[in-house]
Amino acid sequence: MSNNRYPLPQPKGWFFAAYSEDLEVGQSRPLTYFGEDMVIFRTESGEVKILEAYCPHMGAHLGYGIHEHVGKGGEVQGETIVCPFHGWRFNGEGVCEEVPYAKNMPPKVKDQQCLKSWPVQEKNQIIWFWYHPDSAAPEYDVIEIPETAADHPEWGTAVKYHQRIRTHVQDMAENGADPAHFQYVHGTMDVPVPEDAVFEGHRRSAVLPSKMPTPRGVIDGCIEFQNNGPGQSWVKFTGICDTLQQACVTPIDDEYVDVNFFFLQKRGESGEVPKGGVNEAICQNIIQQLREDTPIWEHKKYWNSPLLCDGDGPISKFRKWYSQFYEGFTEEKQAEYTQRFLREAS
Repeated sequence: MSNNRYPLPQPKGWFFAAYSEDLEVGQSRPLTYFGEDMVIFRTESGEVKILEAYCPHMGAHLGYGIHEHVGKGGEVQGETIVCPFHGWRFNGEGVCEEVPYAKNMPPKVKDQQCLKSWPVQEKNQIIWFWYHPDSAAPEYDVIEIPETAADHPEWGTAVKYHQRIRTHVQDMAENGADPAHFQYVHGTMDVPVPEDAVFEGHRRSAVLPSKMPTPRGVIDGCIEFQNNGPGQSWVKFTGICDTLQQACVTPIDDEYVDVNFFFLQKRGESGEVPKGGVNEAICQNIIQQLREDTPIWEHKKYWNSPLLCDGDGPISKFRKWYSQFYEGFTEEKQAEYTQRFLREAS
């Protein structure tokens, strides 16, 4: 990171770009992730595309429209997005399909990719994009979670929550491998003991039994963590009110991350997710835990070799698993980052 707290690069993987329902056909909007300005748009055929934001002609931002498109994003025509400055049209692969006032397409433009594009998958009511520091192709797919289907007969949307946090994406994910903090930060009755922690390829899972206090007494609950790479994470809570949380964290730049929590719960007899009561309390409690973690994340330093004890959980295993998502991050590269970190921190 550009500050001196995290000697880490950014990981490769699938990351949250937007909610599907927030991007209709013919709409576009600007994005900034991984320190890059982008434009996301949905074409006439319904496909979502993400391109770098600045037109290679004269540098206009494609995500900001003019005339009737002011405040609504850039103009989308068919399968292309239109530059507001001179009308150049680009398809979803970044190829210029038309320069409307030119007799001949410039040789450097004709049939060439002029704008960087990011692979996109749309699953779980979320638009995901693949980030790789060298723009390499995706190495795996986003996992489809059946409960998240918009027309699922039993599960429906309960709450959405957004927050920007000054931290690194790895540090947030590491909390799931740190059961001891639950008692001291979040006030759980004891330190949960993780069960069935599995690190396999780009997948990670763990089960965390939990004692859940309620007005009717303590109820045995369970928290099940799932990771598909560094960017797709979901958690299932059972015990009081079954809740599924999609926990999406996308780096904005080297200093901040974008956090989007998407909660789903069981539908009631009316076919809708019940509002208020226990249902809402579960979601708000999870959001409150995020807020409790935030001041720690925003002011801590990342130690490459922390002093761990036998009650700390699988932190070392987690870090070894997570390291695979840093492209070319060899032991020599780690040492280089560590030395830079120590110099900047001194």
